[in-house]
Amino acid sequence: MDPLWWSWEGAHGGHVAATVLAAVRDRAAAVGIRPARALTTHFLAPVDARPIALSVAVPSAGRRAATCAFTGHQDGKPVLAGSALFGQARPGPSYEGKTAPEVPSPADCPPLDLPAGLAPFAEQVELRPATEDLPLAGGEKAELLAWVRFADGRPLDAGAVVTLTDVLPPALYARWRTPRPVPTAELTVHFTDALDAGAPEGWALVRIRTEQAGSGWAIDDSTVWSVDGRLLAVARQARVVRSTQDQEPGDGRTAVSGGLNHGN
Repeated sequence: MDPLWWSWEGAHGGHVAATVLAAVRDRAAAVGIRPARALTTHFLAPVDARPIALSVAVPSAGRRAATCAFTGHQDGKPVLAGSALFGQARPGPSYEGKTAPEVPSPADCPPLDLPAGLAPFAEQVELRPATEDLPLAGGEKAELLAWVRFADGRPLDAGAVVTLTDVLPPALYARWRTPRPVPTAELTVHFTDALDAGAPEGWALVRIRTEQAGSGWAIDDSTVWSVDGRLLAVARQARVVRSTQDQEPGDGRTAVSGGLNHGN
């Protein structure tokens, strides 16, 4: 696992899921199925930089669709489990239920720099909030909307889109002024047929919002659009909301300090 993609306690969940998808997709390709339609990942323990031993089974593989189940271990300890659905395109009706919101272009949105201690992986992407809602700004609603692109210029294929569904801070951060760990316990991503024609380039518009939170848990929904407004994926994740006294990033003892730099 790439240590550049580090989060609170280990590797960034979206990056882990994207890496797993690439390996599982190779197995699906072996049975003649390629496009990804859905990916579910359960995070059983923090993933560190060591290799993941991935076991993949294909319990169902037909002419048009295949389901792959996987488990991942590090040094014999289970760290993740899940499944992926792959399916060929076929004739069918079209419908767009999640149209991209009207927001300023990326060029008209100032960049946002997250503190290094808050999200080390943020150096791998460029974030430009598309609304006035910012993380740790104490707003009224738990929602963030931003333009995002990868620092290395990678195209927005299925793996990149998985990462984007989890790349923004937890939506509750839009209401809070003090950060706390909100790790992902489960992430499910559904891909649209917009990726069938190839991976878009450049910016993506990403929205994350909390649908409900309580009893130490939260439900976050994410949506990813291409720069030309095509819906690429929708995702939902179950998150654990920890107290500010729980483990913090870095050495596990020092709380996050410093502000957000939002400007040119």
